[in-house]
Amino acid sequence: MSNIQTYYSNKSKLVALLLVLFLGGLGLHRIYIGRTKGGLLMLALTIVGTITSGLGIGGALVGIVSIWCLVDLVCLCIGKLTDAQGRPLKFGAK
Repeated sequence: MSNIQTYYSNKSKLVALLLVLFLGGLGLHRIYIGRTKGGLLMLALTIVGTITSGLGIGGALVGIVSIWCLVDLVCLCIGKLTDAQGRPLKFGAK
């Protein structure tokens, strides 16, 4: 038997999953798990991209955020997206 114990985050994987699915471009899932700088960057890119969509660069910025959200979604599903302290997100009520 192993004495290694995994300490889980107090943040829910289900909540993070719902946030990335429905509000991913706003970066709220990253803010929720404590990765505030990345979340605020996603939010800023989405806002600037939306405002500058008529200038041609807005689409590229929103595209970058969309790809970032997709990567976060995959990492969340396979358990590679951790909280700010590097702990895996909890799944369920425990």
